[in-house]
Amino acid sequence: MSKLLFVYNLRATTSRNIADGKTLASAADDRTIKLWNISTGKQISTLTGHTDYVVSVGFSPDGKTLASASGDRTIKLWNISSGKLISTLTGHTGEVNSVVFSPDGKTLASGSDDKNIKLWNVRTLKLISTLTGHTDLVTSVAFSPDGKTLASASLDKTIKLWNLDLDDLLARGCDYLKDYLVTRDLERKELCPDQ
Repeated sequence: MSKLLFVYNLRATTSRNIADGKTLASAADDRTIKLWNISTGKQISTLTGHTDYVVSVGFSPDGKTLASASGDRTIKLWNISSGKLISTLTGHTGEVNSVVFSPDGKTLASGSDDKNIKLWNVRTLKLISTLTGHTDLVTSVAFSPDGKTLASASLDKTIKLWNLDLDDLLARGCDYLKDYLVTRDLERKELCPDQ
């Protein structure tokens, strides 16, 4: 027996909107994210904090964190258990249209009206890299199951595949910063703990 779950202005429902097979997240024009119990159809909670409509949501692979993207040009990370805001990521200069966690949960990718894709370190909440190449707004981003390829779709009528070996990318970033980090032990431990 299936249940009808009415969600006002639900944007897109994909597997990344469902955590643990029990909880659905919906994004809405009213600047909120609603969490729903799939079995009962009842609303669990409402997450507030964005100052413009919410465009995209995605759960981390472990189902403990939810990322939301908004017309306010921010990405917010939420603790699902408490409903509390963990952090707000800023850096895009246009509406953020899509967010997705890498399969290992270490990286968050975001696509924006600013034509860029940004990669974020989920542990440190720092920007890892900005991928450029689209000539119009980026509408969607998705990781391959192994996390080594990121696909981005754009209104420039292209889909780009980005070859990402994220461990290599992080290592190259740390190598690039090694001279700077030599005298900044706290920053080195936070950004490049393996060095």
